[in-house]
Amino acid sequence: MKQLKGKTAVLTGAASGFGLACAEIAADAGMNLVLLDVQADALAAVAERFEARGVPLLAQTVDVSDAEAMDRMGQAVAERFGAPHFVFNNAGVGASGLIWEASVADWEWVLGVNVWGVIHGVRVFTPMMLAAAKADPDYSGHIVNTASMAGLLTPPNMGVYNVSKHAVVALTETLYQDLRLVTEQVSTSVLCPYFVPTGISQSERNRPQHLASAGQTNSQLIGQAMMGKAVQSGRMSAQDVAEKVFAAIKTDQFYIYSHPHALGTAQERFEAITGQTQPPDPFASRPHIGEELRAALRDNAA
Repeated sequence: MKQLKGKTAVLTGAASGFGLACAEIAADAGMNLVLLDVQADALAAVAERFEARGVPLLAQTVDVSDAEAMDRMGQAVAERFGAPHFVFNNAGVGASGLIWEASVADWEWVLGVNVWGVIHGVRVFTPMMLAAAKADPDYSGHIVNTASMAGLLTPPNMGVYNVSKHAVVALTETLYQDLRLVTEQVSTSVLCPYFVPTGISQSERNRPQHLASAGQTNSQLIGQAMMGKAVQSGRMSAQDVAEKVFAAIKTDQFYIYSHPHALGTAQERFEAITGQTQPPDPFASRPHIGEELRAALRDNAA
């Protein structure tokens, strides 16, 4: 998809981070914007800013894990702008802690946003895009799903998040293959960022009350602190990642990485899989981090 002017972008998690950065680029390119986020106040502020620029806009507070809400959203988009051309299934939340300490509420919250949110985005908007492609030979569309390098790796003390992001990678790879069976006009990419300063380390602020945590365990507190430190130390910005997303859309690049050097660790994992060896040490290149985490968890367990 090379031409963006006059086309429509649907972005979830649009009030901050990658979603907002991609919305800025889309607006600059002359696209119509559909901005979806669960943070009502942040979304209202962002929408007001775009409206002041004269950007054609539809902004709604939506929980992407809610199937009925996403169905209604799809209808609203169709009525306002027709089929979208760029769908960015980006909303996500972070979670840390030893995998057996995660509560049912933890699993339901993280999988609800990170996995079901992407599922609903694909389920709702792909048929609209395919119908538009069938009706118009000049139509082109692209879906980008936000996963993570944690969708290619299995770092310890963040199992729930890992599971959710591995699911997004598998979903998107399959979506790519399925689309290739039926059309050349709609394609897809998976975004696998590493540590980039966004608000994901403060995800708890958006956890719904009915899935509230009964209290964080020591491993969850330790993991949250370490993740926050790692994310905030990232040198690549959300804007840098957004530019990579739009470059990938224009060239139909499937895998989008913020930090390609991290693929060395992924390669070690795949070599262990094909070589039938034990999973590799995730801290081999930075042993001090592993020692710090191990000591913190064992001290708290003593």
